[in-house]
Amino acid sequence: MGKVKYILLDCDNTLCQSERLAFEACADLTNEVLEKYGIDARYTTDSLLEDFVGHNFRNMLIGLQKKHNFSMGQEEVDKYVDMELGRVTAKLSEKCVECPGVTEQLEWAKAQGYPMSVVSTSAKPRVVASLKKTNLMRFFTDEHVYSAATSLNPPSSKPDPAIYLHACKELGVKPEECLTVEDSKSGATAGMRAGIPLIAYVGIYGLEEGKAKEEQMAKTLTETCNAKVVMYDWKEFPEAVKKIEASL
Repeated sequence: MGKVKYILLDCDNTLCQSERLAFEACADLTNEVLEKYGIDARYTTDSLLEDFVGHNFRNMLIGLQKKHNFSMGQEEVDKYVDMELGRVTAKLSEKCVECPGVTEQLEWAKAQGYPMSVVSTSAKPRVVASLKKTNLMRFFTDEHVYSAATSLNPPSSKPDPAIYLHACKELGVKPEECLTVEDSKSGATAGMRAGIPLIAYVGIYGLEEGKAKEEQMAKTLTETCNAKVVMYDWKEFPEAVKKIEASL
C-alpha cells in the first residue's frame, strides 16, 4: 500500500458545475453562425449538449458544417472560437458554482498533505474563470492548471491522454503514482490511457439529469474506462482515495 503522490482533477462538471453554463453561451453563438449562413435550424442548450457534449467549439463548428451542409473559412472558424472562449469565460465568471461538497474535500486533501493539480480539456482562461468564481483556485498554483487546449503544442483534447502525460512529466511523477477524478467518458478514457488510477464522479448526472443517467454513467466509467471507484457524492472522496492507495 502506497500514498498517492499527486491528485489530478478534471474541472468541468467534476470540480465546477460549468458544462451547462458553457453550452448556454455556445448555443447562442451557434445560432448566430447558423443564421449568418442562412441555415434554418436552431439549437437549445439541451439539444447542443446532446449532439456535442465532450467536444470543444472548434470541433462543434466542424460538426455543424457537415450536418447542415455549409462551409466556413479557417480564419472565420478561428474568429468564432475566440468569441466563444470570451463569452463562455464571461458567463462562468458571473455564474459558475462548485459541484456540491468540493471545497470541504479539497480542504481535507490539503490538510493530509496531498499536492493537487487541475488537468482539463478546456482552454485555460475558461478553467481559471471557473476556479476563481468558485473560490477553488486557492488550492492550486497557476502553473499547475493544465489545459489540453492551451498547454500543449499542438493543442489536443481528451480522450487523447497527452495532457495527462504532459502534467505528470511537468510535476515529476509517474502516472501510476497519481490518481485522477473524472466525470465524462472522454476524460476517463484519457486517464485510463495514461495509466492513472481513476475515481469516477457521477454525482453531477444525478443533480442535472436524474438517477438513471447517474447509474448509466457509473456503469460506463467502470466497465469501459476501468474506474477503480465510483463516487456519487464528494463526501466519499477520502474513502475513495484510501481504496486507490490500498491497490498501489
